[in-house]
Amino acid sequence: MTYILPSPDTPLKIGTRASPLALAQAHETRDRLAAAFALDPAAFEIVPIKTTGDDRALIAADRPLKEIGGKGLFTKEIEEQLLSGGIDIAVHSMKDMPVLQPAGLVLDCYLPREDVRDAFVSNAFTGIFELPHASTVGTSSLRRRAQLLHRRPDLTVVEFRGNVQTRLRKLSDGVADATFLAMAGLNRLAMADVPRTAIAPEDMLPAIAQGAIGIERRADDARTAHMLAAIHDALTGKQLAAERAFLATLDGSCETPIGGLAELDGGTLRLRGEILRPDGSDAVSDDASAPVEDGAALGHEMARKLLAQGGPGFFDWRD
Repeated sequence: MTYILPSPDTPLKIGTRASPLALAQAHETRDRLAAAFALDPAAFEIVPIKTTGDDRALIAADRPLKEIGGKGLFTKEIEEQLLSGGIDIAVHSMKDMPVLQPAGLVLDCYLPREDVRDAFVSNAFTGIFELPHASTVGTSSLRRRAQLLHRRPDLTVVEFRGNVQTRLRKLSDGVADATFLAMAGLNRLAMADVPRTAIAPEDMLPAIAQGAIGIERRADDARTAHMLAAIHDALTGKQLAAERAFLATLDGSCETPIGGLAELDGGTLRLRGEILRPDGSDAVSDDASAPVEDGAALGHEMARKLLAQGGPGFFDWRD
């Protein structure tokens, strides 16, 4: 089927959060689509949308994400615009995405994945175990908090919300001795001057889908589906199929500290997963491999195994 492609007069509208990182991801999406179809970049319009999660008062209050609405805080307003036709596609950081999409929307396009690792960021230290006793670390991530306290229970962890620039400013202001950021975000923003040390997945598993960009569309929009298929990265899709199946079976919200990473080696997919108590007092993990086509089944299976290992009391703190 032949489709009428977007043009400067009738541009395809790309919805995104307004943070510098989100805008960088939207520009990458635009550039890939323009290149794939030999279009003028002016055939695309980037539409910044303020989400509840970007509210300055909530950021300043440094309240835990689970207390103010979970991952949907970063997607609700964007998805409403997508459903109403105000935008044609929505560009997301996949680690912010709930495992289920609203009726009428589809998330089946991923760009090539960036560095999956976490970055330890500090103006004075280069790693977790260099921090002096009782140091203060800032993070808004329940996963990072639990992983840190599991390794260093002597540390004090404070809430540290906001975009990359906001968190770096809080670090410079002395709110904490160190924080964590995603290597992918620092790379996409070309922030080579930030004092960071990449943390190997063997030392700290990243968030599910960390480093991946996902592009959401309306289910009935055939032209957009055709265009997005041209820039979809199949390898990233196979990794995320396993990781998000693992997440969906475990919880899928922001209320459980979960780390996970799928890696491909030819036709084999290796999945590592971990769940923790929020205070870091307990953790269970697994490492398994399967044929790539069985990645999602492996994710579900691993999640069920970890739930059984954790036992009936593992999630009592949520009650």
